[in-house]
Amino acid sequence: MIACVDLFCGVGGLTHGLIHGGVKVVAGIDVDQDCSFPYEENNPGAIFLGRDVRSLSGKTLRSLWAATDHRYTLLAGCAPCQPFSTYSRKGRTSRTDTKWDLVADFGRLVKESRPDFVTMENVPQLLDHPIFEKFLNSLRGYHVWHKAVECSQYGVPQTRKRLVLLASRLGPIALASPSVVKENRPSTVRIAISHLNRLEAGTSDPVDPLHSACRLSELNLRRIRASRPGGTWRDWNKSLIAKCHRKDSGDTYPSVYGRMEWDALAPTITTQSFGYGNGRFGHPEQDRAITLREAAILQTFPAEYRFLRPGEHLRFSVLGRLIGNAVPVRIGEIVAEAFLTAIRQTNDSQARRTPNGIPWSLTNSPETITKCDGPDQFHYFDSVSRPPMAVPKTKAGAKKSHPQQTRAKKKA
Repeated sequence: MIACVDLFCGVGGLTHGLIHGGVKVVAGIDVDQDCSFPYEENNPGAIFLGRDVRSLSGKTLRSLWAATDHRYTLLAGCAPCQPFSTYSRKGRTSRTDTKWDLVADFGRLVKESRPDFVTMENVPQLLDHPIFEKFLNSLRGYHVWHKAVECSQYGVPQTRKRLVLLASRLGPIALASPSVVKENRPSTVRIAISHLNRLEAGTSDPVDPLHSACRLSELNLRRIRASRPGGTWRDWNKSLIAKCHRKDSGDTYPSVYGRMEWDALAPTITTQSFGYGNGRFGHPEQDRAITLREAAILQTFPAEYRFLRPGEHLRFSVLGRLIGNAVPVRIGEIVAEAFLTAIRQTNDSQARRTPNGIPWSLTNSPETITKCDGPDQFHYFDSVSRPPMAVPKTKAGAKKSHPQQTRAKKKA
């Protein structure tokens, strides 16, 4: 029903979720060749194209969609978020990072290819950057919804807040509320990873090479043995505390060298989550940092997701980056459900149209209008006028003219 091209696809977190949710992903595009094997190995039918998004054109995307017999098209993407992330010092200070331009290129490709649907995932800090407004301006002619979503509310076992944007040329669209999502259940570190084999620091599972734990120095072994789940380095004997943490001023980062808690959410999985000193990435009870497999599962990748070719050497820094940068698979599933729901609603409303051909669902939809009371942001991007127009808040049940009808009345 929907054919998708996934920009900045990485190892396939978003793609895998979309496929599982019922979307046909025809291709993933990323400049990082390390993504090639895991992307194609785990997502049958989707090809990996090692291309720089800046070199693509709308014609390229349309040719990928044309190779399928699907009726609707979707352009998805998560441009590199490091320039905007609070986890990056450079992201908090630099205003010249060229990766910011990739969001603009995403918008350019939307305008050139005109897919039926668009989705973007990124860090919430993007909302405060001028490039986001520029991206919104590329969505004229689309109904747009965006919100900073707490992923744990959709079953992702970590505290990961992300900006999710959905756009549709068919009509209003929104991510389903966590309370109504099918098979939505809370998750914890225990539920996610407690079944995996025990390991010591510096060892690997003989069956699963991704289930490998980094070595720890003697000092860090003493530190993790002195750490309790949910605690901080402030609980240690003074002899174990790093010199930089003994200062009265400056950044202290109390969560570094911390252990996770079994019956709580994991912290945000980052590109450095395999390192004990990089955050609260200590195992809840074993004296080691979490493994790459555990990090992947906390990102809701299936336990059988293959990241390594047979016999391939494990590179912690490379795989840590690929796993930490991924869109959680579960979020891809929820996004797919939103687009399929939008199609069903459009099909249901085809027989009920106004005299000038506009679906009643676009002219009088109390449900859509009243949702504006919350942090959800709804827009209708008119194809002629320049600024985006937020859907006005009205009393439930009140009729509100569609922008096209308003202009028609003025002309009359």
